[in-house]
Amino acid sequence: MALVIGGAVQLSGALTITNESGTPDTVEYLVVAGGGGSGTGNFSSGHSSGGGGAGGLLTGNGFAVTSGQTYTVTIGAGGAGENSNGSNSVFASFTAIGGGYGGRGTDLSDSSGASGGSGGGKGGGSGSAGLGTASQGNNGGNSASDGNYTVGGGGGGAGQIGGNPTTSPTKAAGNGGNGLQSNITGTLTYYAGGGGAGGGGSWASGTGGLGGGATGNASSGPGTNATVNTGGGAGGRVSTAAGGLGGSGVVIVRYPDSYLPATTTGSPTYTNSGGYRIYTYTGSGTFRVG
Repeated sequence: MALVIGGAVQLSGALTITNESGTPDTVEYLVVAGGGGSGTGNFSSGHSSGGGGAGGLLTGNGFAVTSGQTYTVTIGAGGAGENSNGSNSVFASFTAIGGGYGGRGTDLSDSSGASGGSGGGKGGGSGSAGLGTASQGNNGGNSASDGNYTVGGGGGGAGQIGGNPTTSPTKAAGNGGNGLQSNITGTLTYYAGGGGAGGGGSWASGTGGLGGGATGNASSGPGTNATVNTGGGAGGRVSTAAGGLGGSGVVIVRYPDSYLPATTTGSPTYTNSGGYRIYTYTGSGTFRVG
């Protein structure tokens, strides 16, 4: 004999088989904005640029969704190098703010990092570090000088302030702040790490923060690019070559797989893992249950 309760078939004795039915009342989400780009350096005068700030990160469980209502998904681009913040990412009513760009390395103009989801690191010159957005990211780091070179600070990450340059055990420009971990995909992963500042002279480059932040460049090459779809900040540099690119953002939504599949646009990657339906957007689109 079988007893049917709320979409589940209970077979006498032992086995329960759950049928897919209905729509969820709530979903879990992760929204990460695009990371900030990095500024130019000035090798001849010994000034490096700061690391780009990570894109803002928002995450939560229990967001109420209405059956039949369409929710917008927007994926922010990474900052395109010099003086370029990352773009915002959006899911429904949640907006993650793009990361601030890393300050340029110059003694002739303002070297401030830009504010954003996380702030860009200060470059090797006048000015200040960029500020992060409350509950989304952290401030960038400051610069330092040894009398010959002035190196920048690291970009802020979602989980940590951007680092200041250090002199021990080795001289190094500011590291990018680490991002935050999420297991929304079923795999514990870092997102939104800040970019490391450029090195120069006897200064090593700053390392990128966990979560896609790029390590800075201590040579005459361009700034380094952050990892796409992580919201990581770009790495700084010491040369006047092209700026590094911030990492593009990502939006991920999941809910239990006992409910029917969602209707989507924008071609998100769909996986069914660990008892959840998981939708990963790397391009803009829409999401709807029911």
